[in-house]
Amino acid sequence: MEGMLGLLKIRVKKGINLARRDSRSSDPFVVITMGLHKLKTRTVEDNCNPEWNEELTLAIKNLNEPVNLTVYDKDTFTSHDKMGDAQIDILPFVEVHKLGLQELPDGTVIKTVLPTKDNCLAEESKIVSKDGKIVQDMILVLRNVECGEVEIQLEWIVLPGGRGL
Repeated sequence: MEGMLGLLKIRVKKGINLARRDSRSSDPFVVITMGLHKLKTRTVEDNCNPEWNEELTLAIKNLNEPVNLTVYDKDTFTSHDKMGDAQIDILPFVEVHKLGLQELPDGTVIKTVLPTKDNCLAEESKIVSKDGKIVQDMILVLRNVECGEVEIQLEWIVLPGGRGL
């Protein structure tokens, strides 16, 4: 816990129109990395529009370290095929948390992040208050691949004792 700024919960919701890497479909899974941290979803077999709905939690120690998302097609006898990647821009989300906002009405839009050439957003992404928490839903366009997007949600977990940002 020493030196940790907080915990970032990333809910990997689903893949949209992912590339085919096998003859008829793919067996996709997602890997999230930040520095030496590496987290992975389960594999969804034979599906280019998989629903994972899995929560992965990263310990954040350095806000300048990129959070990367990579989709792979699971292969049993050969190395996994890469199905694209994206970088998750957490800085706008972290900036909102530094404001220390609390007890906002559900659905309050705190900030809107627009897609740019520097981020992987497919469309505008809103940072909102939901059930007493601040969350950001985003759809990421995968790079280095012919097609595919991944929908995720970010949530900041405040450390015990209120430590953090």
